[in-house]
Amino acid sequence: MGSGQVTSSVSSELKGKHVTVAGLGVSGVPAAKVLHGLGAIVTAVNDGADERAQAQAAELEALGITVRLGDGDTLPEGTELIVTAPGWKPDKPLFAAAERAGVPVWGDVELAWRLRGPDAAPWLAVTGTNGKTTTVQMLASILKAAGLRTAAVGNIGVSLLDAVLGEEQYDVLAVELSSYQLHWAPSLRAHSAAVLNLAPDHLDWHGSMEAYAADKGRIYEGNRVACVYNAADKATEDLVRAADVEEGCRAVGFTLGTPAPSQLGVVEGILVDRAFVENRQKNAQEVAEVADVNPPAPHNIANALAAAALARAYGVPAKAVRDGLRAFTPDAHRIAHVADVDGVAYVDDSKATNTHAAEASLAAYESIVWIAGGLAKGATFDELVTKSAPRLRGAVLIGADRALIREALARHAPEVPVVDLDRTDTGAMRAAVQEARRLARTGDTVLLAPACASMDMFANYNKRGDAFADAVRELGSVDG
Repeated sequence: MGSGQVTSSVSSELKGKHVTVAGLGVSGVPAAKVLHGLGAIVTAVNDGADERAQAQAAELEALGITVRLGDGDTLPEGTELIVTAPGWKPDKPLFAAAERAGVPVWGDVELAWRLRGPDAAPWLAVTGTNGKTTTVQMLASILKAAGLRTAAVGNIGVSLLDAVLGEEQYDVLAVELSSYQLHWAPSLRAHSAAVLNLAPDHLDWHGSMEAYAADKGRIYEGNRVACVYNAADKATEDLVRAADVEEGCRAVGFTLGTPAPSQLGVVEGILVDRAFVENRQKNAQEVAEVADVNPPAPHNIANALAAAALARAYGVPAKAVRDGLRAFTPDAHRIAHVADVDGVAYVDDSKATNTHAAEASLAAYESIVWIAGGLAKGATFDELVTKSAPRLRGAVLIGADRALIREALARHAPEVPVVDLDRTDTGAMRAAVQEARRLARTGDTVLLAPACASMDMFANYNKRGDAFADAVRELGSVDG
């Protein structure tokens, strides 16, 4: 039986069952359709009743699915199971009512896991505060280079339900999982998994850093071969130690330094494996060169090492790691080099929407004019500025919460010149780039690494990065 077929036991278990799907959107609609197709009696509930929700409701109602818009808090009568969108917070009244009634709650990832056939492709899973998407894409590229049928799925935008139930048959899946998805996936058991890093994020959803870390750590539960952790981030190793894994599963670290036995690391520009080799006390296997990683920024090399560790855990040969990393092209707005103008490099890392990501980005360059700001989402900037101050030539601040960054710079880097742009019109990014150019010297990098969300001024981080790139190209064309 292939990955496109459903186990009869789960199928029969859901037939005739009253299932409430909580939330429409990208995961709720497919989940409702799948459950309906399996013979469940489905009611979909949604907080909002906007135009998009009404269109989705009409689509589901045409199939015979009951939809209730504008009330996501009340438990529909007779509900025996809830399948929730990952973003719905655990403290919603709907889930409290479910707990009182003894009704289990699954996420769409849990549903996909339970619907896998007996011969389904194993999952190599990745989570972390930053770097998940890049690492999963690198992993998929490596697996493909080894000749394996694979796909990058999960939080990356490709539904796990589609991957599990579709016609395509896979050997192995590269799966990106968010803390939200992991919270609602209690029975998930990956072949091997990695937690890349842990930094405060989504604490309004989880309630505390401890709860956030615990949900990330669920990715290690029941791992069969390897729990991959970041040797520079003790919190990830602590999660491995706390996990209940299968007999023989190993802890495998990755480091930007020389690897110890059971680690992957870097020696004189070479990525080496001391985990999946014979006699790892004495031997190491070259898997790639730093130059094979695009771009070769420190945090991206760490991503590559994590991807390599998961691939090697699955038995992929060293040559495929190198070939896969060489073939990989990062998504837009992730430390993307836009242009050089007058000897200054302009780099777009609009995806750096929190302080942890911005810190990694700033660590990649020696002398920086930093464009930062936006919506802080409760973040503080003192630690980021303290660590990055020696690299800063100047800073140009934009967005609603720029004052928080300005004050941190005044406290910890008072000698760094700061331009505070008090404007949010469509020309604001152009002005920021022009101010950055004025501050920059030959050999510097003008880096858009906002450390903030974009929605105060832009539809999303992609639009923000596009505005930056357009402004940089204007500089180049004026020069030309």
